[in-house]
Amino acid sequence: MSQEKLNFIVVDDSKLDCFIAEKIIQNSGRAEKINTFQQATDALEHVKNLPLPHGKTIIFVDIQMPVMNGFEFVESFETLPDETREAISIYMLSSSINENDIARVRGYASVKQFLNKPLTNNSIAMVLEQF
Repeated sequence: MSQEKLNFIVVDDSKLDCFIAEKIIQNSGRAEKINTFQQATDALEHVKNLPLPHGKTIIFVDIQMPVMNGFEFVESFETLPDETREAISIYMLSSSINENDIARVRGYASVKQFLNKPLTNNSIAMVLEQF
C-alpha cells in the first residue's frame, strides 16, 4: 500500500469539527498539507486557485452550513476544469443521517462517499485505504 502524502481540505462551519478533523488527519501521518475553512465559498476560491498539478487532494465538506452548503459547494466544484476535479476526491460529512441527503450525495460524480461527523480514526483509515 502506497503511503504517499496527500493534501486535505476540511470545510465545516464548526470550529470544533474543523479542529477534530485536523487532528485526526495529522495523526494519520499521510498529510502533506491541511487547510480548514469555515465558509464553503472560501474553500471553493482556494480550490480554484490551486496550482496544477497539485497532487492528490481530499476534501471533507459538511453538508449543513450557512451561506453555501455542502451540496452547493459540490455543484460549483463540478463546474471546475477537469484537471482540477481529477486530482480531488470529495467526502461529504453530516451529523444527520437523512435518507434524502444520502441519496442526493450519490447523484454527484465528484463525491466518493458520505461519512458521519465527526471524522474518526476509523473513517480516515477507511478513506486512506482508497489512496
